[in-house]
Amino acid sequence: MSSPVPPPAGEPIAPTAAEPVGAPAGVPVGEPVGEIVTGEAVVLGLRAASFASRTLAAVLDAVVVGIVLLAAVFASTSLLSDSSEATTAALGLSVVVLCLVGIPAAVETATRGRSVGKLVMGVRAVRDDGGPVRFRHCLVRAVTGFFELWALAGSPAIICSLVNARGKRLGDLLAGTYVVRERTAARHRPLPPMPPELAGWARTADIGRLPLPVVTAARQFLARTGTLNPASREALRVQLADALLAHVSPAPPPGTDPERFLVAVLVERRDREFARMSRREERTRELERTIGRP
Repeated sequence: MSSPVPPPAGEPIAPTAAEPVGAPAGVPVGEPVGEIVTGEAVVLGLRAASFASRTLAAVLDAVVVGIVLLAAVFASTSLLSDSSEATTAALGLSVVVLCLVGIPAAVETATRGRSVGKLVMGVRAVRDDGGPVRFRHCLVRAVTGFFELWALAGSPAIICSLVNARGKRLGDLLAGTYVVRERTAARHRPLPPMPPELAGWARTADIGRLPLPVVTAARQFLARTGTLNPASREALRVQLADALLAHVSPAPPPGTDPERFLVAVLVERRDREFARMSRREERTRELERTIGRP
């Protein structure tokens, strides 16, 4: 997307009106929407957890894993007290790898980035784009954690998290993840009402499968429009509108305000999801009545 031509030197920059959807915004649209930064250097996305909460979560996890490891080692040595030293050593190594790598990776995969310590502290691991972690992310984090957290007593993780803007440790850098806060004081804010001039277009528009990071960023933007400075608000609403426009057909009427376009798409998406769920529940009740007939 091309940037607008700057005015000649010495001329004052006149305030511009809201640009229609698809107009140049002067900001890169190719970057992930989950990492859009406002003029106040605030990321429209999940907020990274503090160093204290990450550290306390890691300590709690270490205590839990340590207890499980000691119990597993005690049980295995008791069962194989009459076995050879090689068998005992092999079993001990397997137990250590299972407790320090296998179980943490499995738990984070099953809980979508949570562990006992993270659950207590209200944090969880997510991908760099804000999406849920998969098994490969958790496995990379666990394998790297075996060395940086256990073998080296956590010193590389502490140094790396202190110098990284998102508080990432080495495992996060390799896996493409970071730890975010789940418990915030912010309350859910409902969407604004459907813009009347776009109601007819929205009912007939083909709204494809919208990317979740884009939808999340758009909802957060609409909830925080009053706290953004005008320049950031103008750039972000055009960028988000362009990101959604690629998944909507036909385009809205010419001259549509980007912010009202965002509202129309999200409200129509919500209404269609609600209608779909209502129809599914009605079919389920009908099926239950049919099966319950004598």
